[in-house]
Amino acid sequence: MSRTSMLLAGLCAAVSAISISAEAAPVTQTAQPAAPSPAVPSDLLDFQRVFASPALDGPQPRDVKISPDGRYLTLLRNRTEDRQRYDLWGYDRESGAWRMLVDSLKLGSNRELSEAEKMQRERKRVGDLKGIVAYDWSDDGRSIIVPLDGDLYLAALDGSVRRLTDSPEDELNAALSPGGKYLSFVREQRLWVGSLDQGAQKPITPQEKSPTVHWGEAEFVAQEEMDRMAGYWWSPDESRIAVERYDEAPVKVVTRAAIGAEGTRTYEQRYPAAGTPNVLVSLHVMKPDGSGKVQVDLGQDPDIYLARVNWARDGRTLYVQRQDRAQTRIDMLAVDPATGSSRVLFTETAVPETWVNLSSNYRFLKDGSLIWWSERDGFGHLYHFAGGQWRQLTSGDWAVTKLVAVDEARGRVLFTGTRDDVLSPQLYAIDLAHPGAPQRLTETGWFNAAVANKDGRTLVVTRSSPTQPSQSYVADAEGKRLAWVEENRLDAAHPYAPYLASHRTPTYGTVKAKDGSDLHWLMITPKMEPGKRYPVFFEHYGGPHSQQVARQWLGALPQAIVDKGYIYFRLDNRGSPNRGVKFESKIRHAMGTVEVADQRAGAEYLKTLDFVDPKKIATYGWSYGGYMTLKMLQADQGLYAAGISGAPVTKWELYDTHYTERYMGDPRQVPDAYKASDAIAEATKITDPLLLIHGMSDDNVVFENSTALISKLQAEAVPFEMMLYPGHTHAVKGPKISKHVWDTIFAFLGRHGVTPPK
Repeated sequence: MSRTSMLLAGLCAAVSAISISAEAAPVTQTAQPAAPSPAVPSDLLDFQRVFASPALDGPQPRDVKISPDGRYLTLLRNRTEDRQRYDLWGYDRESGAWRMLVDSLKLGSNRELSEAEKMQRERKRVGDLKGIVAYDWSDDGRSIIVPLDGDLYLAALDGSVRRLTDSPEDELNAALSPGGKYLSFVREQRLWVGSLDQGAQKPITPQEKSPTVHWGEAEFVAQEEMDRMAGYWWSPDESRIAVERYDEAPVKVVTRAAIGAEGTRTYEQRYPAAGTPNVLVSLHVMKPDGSGKVQVDLGQDPDIYLARVNWARDGRTLYVQRQDRAQTRIDMLAVDPATGSSRVLFTETAVPETWVNLSSNYRFLKDGSLIWWSERDGFGHLYHFAGGQWRQLTSGDWAVTKLVAVDEARGRVLFTGTRDDVLSPQLYAIDLAHPGAPQRLTETGWFNAAVANKDGRTLVVTRSSPTQPSQSYVADAEGKRLAWVEENRLDAAHPYAPYLASHRTPTYGTVKAKDGSDLHWLMITPKMEPGKRYPVFFEHYGGPHSQQVARQWLGALPQAIVDKGYIYFRLDNRGSPNRGVKFESKIRHAMGTVEVADQRAGAEYLKTLDFVDPKKIATYGWSYGGYMTLKMLQADQGLYAAGISGAPVTKWELYDTHYTERYMGDPRQVPDAYKASDAIAEATKITDPLLLIHGMSDDNVVFENSTALISKLQAEAVPFEMMLYPGHTHAVKGPKISKHVWDTIFAFLGRHGVTPPK
């Protein structure tokens, strides 16, 4: 639920038809994206085409990376005939040539993955993808490690591939040591390390007596909620490894039923629900052969989160971010790797009545200083910590959204942020010594994201607009476009071309919350006839860390809804990100209250519009959005014509510690807050038509959330409809299943008269 970042998620690079040009046009000028041409013949979109191949957004590469030296660009590109299968491609900037480095069909075995790897893929939100879903460069830039179907391969830049492992067990969390000397991975809950050339990997962590002990892995909440997938970290000189050990014995066992089409499998899953014990975590430093092991001093309180681990550039210090259970402070520990002794370098504390948001927006520099992201002044900004002193680098009522790179040689810091428009992040640069006003490196009118090589001299900028699917280009450190990676031009050959004439561009606006805050909304209207009123498909999320209203390409699904004759509407309520601490923290100990009120303000605004049918506003949400649907129907009977609740949380005591307690506190300490946020107790207040949808193998928002609601509604004779998906997890999707989901939703709306005018 927690990771809804949009950065690079929609990078489009049609490698089979790449347009690498010699153009080196500056991109710092302001330019508005062109609207789609109305001259292309038009069809209306349907759900079958939306989810079929090829993807209507154009090809959908993922995981764009730049080699450490900046010469090579690599990415995962999906196949035209199968949008869910990805292969590894590389581009040599010197030769201008693209090459498929690893063909997943030729090398893949399609063997059944272990449950551990399946769950890791769910944590990464790639559970439905096939082929290659991850890869990593070695720090020396000479090779790439590629996991595929449970085994490991080494890809060279000449297109050759060497198989590294061939075992019945899966190798998880694979990595090459910084110098490329060692291969490391986790197998059967132990860390294995060995020579890359000789292929003699062996376990270097002990064989534990208890099956609840894991070495070299990130625990569930770290993967799901803390954006930390790593469980071990190589020192820069390869002389040591910092290794996490966790014991999940204290964690409550939940019997999770994975109900499939041809049977039910049960799993005894250790799930740390809010208010219950977490894993016992420790950190150890050892040599690559496992010898010389020392335990890191993480302090006297065992009930903490191991949030982040990094080595100093010279390898002499290990830095550990220790977060308290209440998530109101982060201690940066400086650790002596030879002894494990630690000291607090500094402490980041939350603004009163809020929490500390974890971030990966920080860099340790060669001189030992640190670029650090903090919300201490009320907005997310960058600071420089050197010699025990802080210096603020950026400021204002806007947010830095990502630290992209630090060019230490030139003293420049590159980042994305919302300085120009909260709905359209831009790429900026500042001078580290004399920050001043940030220099914008990208064009306004676009939603921008960027990745860079280590020194920030080579960039890949990804951008989209409401009228243009994602484009990407290689740029220099000044933002000058050197070559298109993918122009993704909306010409006659583009998959979306048949639907261009019916494409409708969003409009944007704001309504006021009760406290006077501006709530941003977007709306897409169908072609409307004067005097007619139209139904609204009101999609919401509502939870923290997810901005839903942005000036970017929204994809084909909203257009298909509009093509059916519906108005499509979104609104970002208080609690959503990039608006500052005060705006986001309104949901503290109050989930299901201010978000509901803000969405109500959106519905009431819609009812004032003379082209909206005030009796036909349907509301839809998934996950936190599914929870919101329930709370909105309970709070405002009759305001919405119908509600669709997908995979909802119904009792926050059923969700995990790190996410839930961050916003709601510990239920043992604030039980009344949990009682008020519950979606079960007042379920009988739902009087409007409700459709409940859930995957029956969901291990994130476990199916028990919906069964508790179903039982309550049935016991009280409250009518509702439901559609359950055997074998599907939290993301119920796929070419056929997604069509079924959306056909079900609109058949439900049709049965209840939420239909366009005739």
